[in-house]
Amino acid sequence: MINKLFKLALCAAVLCLNATRVFAAEATSQSVSATTPKLLLTRVAENVYSAIGATAPPTYENGGHNNNLSVVIGRDAVLVVNGGASYQLAKALHQAIKKITDKPVKWLVDENGQGHAFLGNSYWAQQDGVTIVAQTEAADEILRHGDRILQDMLAYNRDKGESTFVAPPTQTFSDILHIDLGDMPVQVISFGPAHSPGDISVWLPNQKIIITGDIAFHQRLLGIFPDTVTSQWIQSFEKMAALEPLIVIPGHGAPTDMAAIERETLGYLKFLRAEIIRILESEGDLQDAYNIDQSAYSHLDTFEELAAKNAGRVFQELEADYF
Repeated sequence: MINKLFKLALCAAVLCLNATRVFAAEATSQSVSATTPKLLLTRVAENVYSAIGATAPPTYENGGHNNNLSVVIGRDAVLVVNGGASYQLAKALHQAIKKITDKPVKWLVDENGQGHAFLGNSYWAQQDGVTIVAQTEAADEILRHGDRILQDMLAYNRDKGESTFVAPPTQTFSDILHIDLGDMPVQVISFGPAHSPGDISVWLPNQKIIITGDIAFHQRLLGIFPDTVTSQWIQSFEKMAALEPLIVIPGHGAPTDMAAIERETLGYLKFLRAEIIRILESEGDLQDAYNIDQSAYSHLDTFEELAAKNAGRVFQELEADYF
């Protein structure tokens, strides 16, 4: 059923959105028991799968699985996108992979330097022949902040964080890294600054599938950090969109199409910047930013946690241009 929906999605955006709803329904069947994470690998396309995480903050209940852990299976090897939030979560992913292929995992790509992208490196570093890849800025984040991020994860994950340690990437790149899985070319691309330092996307040109990482959101409200530069994020997003992918696996949420992520990521960034510029031009203040009506995006998960923070951070980013 899902495969049929995605084939139709290549021809019609409406049907692609229906397929997204199916993926979302499957994602809700995932659970984390009291001791061991349970992962469901959803088939996105031929030889492309993803364990869809919760579109919510990391908790003990979800085991830190609040992002997507994706899998690309080639003739000779398997590539995994995201180490996951812990050793145990990465181990559970590997067990799920073994149920659908006997090909070895040879590549692990961290989408950025956030904990749910790299803490599971600790498991993969102990597996023979796995190259752990990150963009240079993400690698620097891991080296500088990895220990603190590990402690933050252990604080909520407790026994589910068992055996996790900071394992830095073994290979870094700046702009683009080409990987050949035997019959499937893969491009790991940095389109520029976005959500957090070292954000990358994984492009499968033969299938026109993009695993965006945190450059794109559509079911949860994106987060803007103190060091995020939204103008650069917009530029990076537009570079990614120029590839015209047919299927999008975002950093969070079910697989979808470009229309959805353009609306909820690019549209939101442009909306928030326009509102802040209006406030600054009328000599408004930070409180006015917090009071922006963002209800058009209130259907997105994490809206309550992030909307006001996002407005405040964009105000602080842009006020230097006016004062």
